[in-house]
Parts: sequence; C-alpha cells; structure tokens
Amino acid sequence: MNPDVAPSVSTVAVAVVLMVTIAGYALFAGADLGAGTWDLLAGGDERGARPREEIDASVTPVWEGNHVWIIFGLVVFWTGFPGAFGAVMVALFVPLALSLLGIVLRGVGFAFRHEAKRPATTRLYGALFAASSFLTPFFLGTTVGAVATGAVPADPAGNLGGAWTSPTAVVTGLLFVATCAYVGGVYLVADCERRGHGDMARYFRRRSLVAGVVTGVLAGVDLGLLAGSAPYLWARLTGPALPAVVVSVLGGIAALALLSARRPNLLRGAAALAVVGVVAGWGVAQYPWVLPGALTLTQSAAPEPAQLALFVALGLAVLLVFPAFVWLYWLQQHGMLQESQPPPVPAGARAGTSGATEEKGPAAAGVRHPVDRHPVLEAAVFAVVVGGALREVFRQLAPRRRRRN
Repeated sequence: MNPDVAPSVSTVAVAVVLMVTIAGYALFAGADLGAGTWDLLAGGDERGARPREEIDASVTPVWEGNHVWIIFGLVVFWTGFPGAFGAVMVALFVPLALSLLGIVLRGVGFAFRHEAKRPATTRLYGALFAASSFLTPFFLGTTVGAVATGAVPADPAGNLGGAWTSPTAVVTGLLFVATCAYVGGVYLVADCERRGHGDMARYFRRRSLVAGVVTGVLAGVDLGLLAGSAPYLWARLTGPALPAVVVSVLGGIAALALLSARRPNLLRGAAALAVVGVVAGWGVAQYPWVLPGALTLTQSAAPEPAQLALFVALGLAVLLVFPAFVWLYWLQQHGMLQESQPPPVPAGARAGTSGATEEKGPAAAGVRHPVDRHPVLEAAVFAVVVGGALREVFRQLAPRRRRRN
C-alpha cells in the first residue's frame, strides 16, 4: 500500500478519538499518579500525615474510575489500528508490562494501606503506592518516546530494549513523571482551597511551582533531543503543530501564574490546557504516521466494518459511561464522596454497666484493638502477581538463542 495515500475520514476520526482518550488519561489518571509522587516525597509518618490526608481525600473517590481511560484507549488502539497495536505490544513489551505492574501494585498499595492497622504494614503499602505512582508514568513515557522517535518497526521480532532506553525515551519518561507531579500538585492546590485548608494549599503550591519549572526544563531538553533523534517530528512540531505547542506553553505559564490567585477553576483549566496542548501537538506532528517511518494511519487502519462497530461502541460509551463520569467528578468536587465518620460510642458503653467492663478494659466496652487481617494471603497474592510479571519480563529480555538454533 502506498504510504502517501491519505487516510479516510473514518480513520482520522478513530485517530482523533484515540488522542482524546490519551489526553483524558493524562489529565485525570495523570493527576492521581502525580498525587502519588507527592505522597512519596511527603516525608515520614508524622511530617507527611497532613499531606497524605489531603491526597487521600482527593484521590480515594475517583482513582479506580480514572483508569477506565487507559482501558478505553487500548480498546480503540487495538480495534482501530491492529497492525500498529501488535507492533507496539511486541517491541515495547517490557516497559508496557512494567507500567501495567505499576498500575496493579499501585491499586494494591492504595487499597490495603487503608485497611492495614499495624504501622509497619501501613508504611509498606504506602511505599508500594507511592513508588508505583512514580514508575507507571515513567515507563509509559518511555513507550511514547520510543514510538515518537520511530524506533518501533512494523514487524518487530521481539522486545527492543534500545527503543525505550534511548536518551529521548528516558527523558520523555522523566517528563511524564514531572508533568503528572505538576498536574497532581495543581489539582491538590485547588482541592485544598475548596476545603478551606489554606496551609495545605500553600504546601502544595510551593511544590507545584517547583514541578512546573522542572517540567519546563525537561520539555526543553526533550525537544532538543527530538531535533536529532526524530527530525520528522521536530519539523512538524515547529511547523503545523506549532499552534498546539504555543497553547500548551501559554497554558503552563498561566497555571503557574494562577497558583497564587485562589481561582481553583481557572487553575485547573489552565493546567488542563497545557496537557491537552502537548497531546494535540504530538498527534498533529506525527500525522499521518502511527509508527513514524513504519506504518501510516492508512496502512494500519482496520477495515471499515470494524471501524463502524467501534463507533457504535463509542456511541454507547458516550451515552452510558460519560454521564456517570461527569456525575462522579461533580460529586467529588462538591465534597459529597467523603468517608463518613464513625458514630460516637454511647456514654453507657464508654463508662460500662458493670464491674466486668472496668476489669476487661476497652475490649469489653465494644472497642477492639486493630489487627491486620489475612497477612499471609496478602503476601501470597503479592508474590504471585509480582513473580509472574517479573518472570515474563525476564523471559522477554533473555537472549533468544534457542530460536536461532
């Protein structure tokens, strides 16, 4: 097939939906991942208690729903561009597997740290949540860097370690981490302002400023590397995609300026504009390639009947899923999903009604000492998940001597 053949309208529409989904994941799940990075950097138990309370209050109601974006994006990518999807999954299996492992372990850590009662176990799960929040965006960023630089061929024979470990891919991974931290910090500032916690708003405001500066520096370094490693993408970024790049830069500057303005809605909007501008610029710059230099949109597109079926599924998702997301975010932003406080202990139960209560202490009054439940089962599940994922990663990285023989 001629690579110069223009893609059909339906193919371009599928590509646009894919980029919108990526932008949605970067905005919503990216903010959650960034909050996990601030959890990692919050300090010890006493020093980090207040920041972690704010992070929990912002993340707990929505963190599970936010990962629907990546599932949705994978379905669109797989269904709309199966050839490119297969090539990416084979060539970049290791970073994708590690990012998926990070998502799973992040969920495990976040869920169990709220159930664990012993301080040591709580710290363990908290560290798992925080570290995975750093690793997930990093490996997703290296994947994007490998694709953008044209390091993924149309028919890879196996994992390509050099594709996602190049300087451009590594810097892109670090850029993803910094961007998530910046967006997460900005959203936490807005949430703290909404809750009336001015001291914590100032806490996250200072850190968001630092994250914004670091993000800008890494973005400049990444662009400089792209000029040498991906000349096609660089030429398009400074050509047709330049308006989107300018919008992203202006949005980032506006968000930094609004950090001290106590305008949470405008602050969120400016940060979102910066992220959407980056994704849009990448999409325009890479057009008409899905895998630069290897597969175009036309070459990788699914047949029209498959695209039609995808649009039907998308229509159902818009009707059934999108309103639920809007309702979820509305409830969260209006503070209607906060965990309710336990009912007070009746006075009679506190004082006791007999001498037996005084002798046996709080347990006789209905107050139980917190204990962890099923620690052996939790450790077994954790070992199975991590062991299986690492075994598959090592299998992909091992030399393929048997196949050559």
